[in-house]
Amino acid sequence: QVQLVESGGGWVQAGGSLRLSCAVSGLTFSRYSMGWFRQAPGKEREFVAAITSNGGSTYYADAVKGRFTISRDNAKNTVYLQMSSLKPEDTAVYYCARKTLNSGVYPVPTSYDYWGQGTQVIVSS
Repeated sequence: QVQLVESGGGWVQAGGSLRLSCAVSGLTFSRYSMGWFRQAPGKEREFVAAITSNGGSTYYADAVKGRFTISRDNAKNTVYLQMSSLKPEDTAVYYCARKTLNSGVYPVPTSYDYWGQGTQVIVSS
């Protein structure tokens, strides 16, 4: 059974930092690219960042480029999202997801087949 469990969300003031973690089980983690998405109230789910299976390549949405860093530890079956210089507009539920093998493009939610339950991030001004 594939499980993705996010943690690390919370409340932070603008300009602060948070690190999200996503622990993955039930699959060969090192085979899969992984992604982070977010969804704010009343908005569609949007791409945040993605990382290839060996961590050799990363991709970011323009809105977070230079502020967020995605990384992974294949020995721990975990993917991370380090978020810095947070802004109120970063407030959302953040989800990690497993990208399907050999198909789809990174920023598109339908390219991912397993999702975590999400972790809330609130950035106050």
